[in-house]
Amino acid sequence: MAFFQVNHKSSALDIECGVNVILPEIPKLKKLPCLWLLHGLSDDHTCWQRYSAIERHARAHQLAVIMPAVNRSFYTDMQTGGKYFTYLAEELPRVMRAFFPLSEKRADNFLAGLSMGGYGAFLLGLSKPEKYAVAVSLSGAMDIAAVHKNIQPELTWVFGKKSPANTNADLFHLLRKHAAEKTKLPQLWMHCGAKDFLYESNLRMCVELRKLKIPFEYCESPTHEHTWDYWDLCIEDVLKKLPLKKC
Repeated sequence: MAFFQVNHKSSALDIECGVNVILPEIPKLKKLPCLWLLHGLSDDHTCWQRYSAIERHARAHQLAVIMPAVNRSFYTDMQTGGKYFTYLAEELPRVMRAFFPLSEKRADNFLAGLSMGGYGAFLLGLSKPEKYAVAVSLSGAMDIAAVHKNIQPELTWVFGKKSPANTNADLFHLLRKHAAEKTKLPQLWMHCGAKDFLYESNLRMCVELRKLKIPFEYCESPTHEHTWDYWDLCIEDVLKKLPLKKC
C-alpha cells in the first residue's frame, strides 16, 4: 500500500483542498475499486489515517481509499459557505480519477463515513444512487432535522434558518421519494452503539426504512459509544463485506 497526501485547487469551493489517499499496488493495468471515506464534524481528512487502522484493513482487498476534507459543512452546498456537495459529488471524483487509476463503475464505488460523515455517505448515496454500490453510516447523524434543531445556531450557516426537514438535505425525504419512484438504491448499511448519543436517530432511520420496505442492514453494539475504537471495528467489518470483484 502507498499513502498519498494530495492538495489541489477546487473550482467548486475556490480554495485549496486536502485529500488523503491510500492506494494498493496494481498487479496489472486495471482500474481500482474505491471507498470514499468521510470524516465527522470535529475531524478532518487525516483522522481516519490517525485514529483507525484503515490502511491495514484495506491492504487485503486491493481497495483504494479516498479521504477528503469538508470542514463542518455536513457535505452540503451550504447556505452561507462552500458548495461541498458539488465538490464531493462531481469535482472530487473527476480530479481523483485524473490522478489515480480509479474505476468509474457503480459496482466499484462505495461510500462510508462516521457521524456527520455517516449522514454524508447516505446523502451522497441517496442523491446519486446511480454512482455508488454501497453507502455505509457509522454512528451517523441520520435525522438532520433533529440535529438542526439541537445544535443551532451553527447549522444556520449550513442549512439556513428554516428546518431542512422535507428538503433534499433530509434523508427521510429522499427515501420517501425513492420509494415512490422505485429507484435502484445502493445497499444501505448502518452501525451504531446503543450508548451513542445518535442512537435514537439511527433507530428512527431503521423504522423509516422498514416502513418504506427498503432493504438495509443494521448492526448494533450494546456497549459502544461515539468512539474511534468502535468505528475501527466497524470499518474492518465493512471492508470484509464489500462486494468487491476478485482481481
